[in-house]
Formats: sequence, C-alpha cells, structure tokens
Amino acid sequence: MNLVFPFSVFVINLFFSGPLFSDQGLPILDIIEEEGATRYSLTLQLLGLMTVLTLLPSIVIMMTSFVRIVVVLSLLRQALGTAQTPPNQVIIGISLFLTFFIMSPVFSEIYNDSLVPYQSEDISFETAVINAEKPIRNFMLNQTRKEDISMFVQISNNDIGDNLAETPFSILAPAFITSELKSAFIIGFLIYIPFVIIDLVVASVLMSMGMMMLSPMMISMPFKLMLFVLVDGWTLIMGSLSSSFVN
Repeated sequence: MNLVFPFSVFVINLFFSGPLFSDQGLPILDIIEEEGATRYSLTLQLLGLMTVLTLLPSIVIMMTSFVRIVVVLSLLRQALGTAQTPPNQVIIGISLFLTFFIMSPVFSEIYNDSLVPYQSEDISFETAVINAEKPIRNFMLNQTRKEDISMFVQISNNDIGDNLAETPFSILAPAFITSELKSAFIIGFLIYIPFVIIDLVVASVLMSMGMMMLSPMMISMPFKLMLFVLVDGWTLIMGSLSSSFVN
C-alpha cells in the first residue's frame, strides 16, 4: 500500500506533464531525422520496450519451439496416465528451458547482429528490427511444411510464387503454428503406442481372471512407469524433441 500513492503520482505526472516538458524544450515523443537515419526519443523507446515485454509471452509461445515441446509433454503425461504428475508448472518450466536451449543459436544471432550494434549506435532502429527478424523467420521457415504455407497463401488470395523467403509474416505465423501442432501430434502418437499396448494386455488379463470391476489403469500404471524408466524415457524424449528441430 505504501508504494501505491507514489506510483500513482508518477503515472499522473507522466501523462499530464507533456505540455510542461514541451515548453521547456524536452523531447517526449520526438522522432528525429539526422544523417539519413531516424532516432527516437527515450520515451518512444521505452514505450516500444514495454510493448515488446507485453507481447513477449505470445512471441515465446507462437514463434519458437515451445508449442511442440509443451504439447508433446502433455501427451506424454496423458499416455502414462499419471493425471497431474508432473504438474503443469513443471511441464511449462521444462518446456521453457528446452525452448531456450533449442533457440539459443537464434537468440545469439539476434543479440550479435541486432542488439549489440543498435546499443553501440552503429545501426538504426529499423535496421535492428530487420536484423532481428531474419533469424526468427529462417527458423520458422525451416520448421514449416510447404503445404501449410500453400494453404494459407490460397486462403489469403496472395501470390508469393516459389520464393518462400518472401512469405508475409501474417501467413508464415499461422502456417508455423499448424506445422508445429501437426509435428507434436505425430510424436505424441508414437509415444502413445507402447503404453496403449500395456493397457490392452492388462485389460485382457483382468478380464480373463474375471476381475472386471478392477480398473486396468490402476494396474497398468506401475508397468508404464517401469517401462519408461527402464528405457530412460526422459532422455529419449528430450533428445528426440531437440533433434527434431535440427534440419
């Protein structure tokens, strides 16, 4: 409660002191053209930064490997029949760390080619955005199926020819998400097969013994866990997910 009043005063001053700052000649929302480059005032840069931070969760989810990983881990939990184990927080945490591991080359390229030159004022803001877009676009193109891109191109009545590198981002983003979901479901299907076989065997044994009132899931779960541990399942899952993004 002690921080509410000072913060409120700060916000009010920020929004209502524009004319005062303008009279004193202080730039608030200025865009300066100099030597062929565009420079933005600190306020605009902070506004852009806050916008990026607001959209960052959606960017991480929809433009990286996060979708495929979290869907596969959720399907794995359902296949094991362990209900809420591991919990959602653990699955999301694993997905985030594995996403950062897989996307580290892309993030490094963005940092070296976009953020560092912009901070040293070697490139303009527009050039920094273009340089940051290239590695993300290349990653998404490498993981997107051509038929998914063609479908959204046809729906949008857009003609990009055979040059997929020129695919508009409004088409590439939904095509990438569609491809990621398709890949995740394929991996999930392969994960389900051995556990479904265990369920069928256990159910058949229980029926042959006349134990129809006993849930097969309760009996099959220890065997599923034992199989998963014996084959080093977590290592296989993490390694397969990571290698699935290598072209």
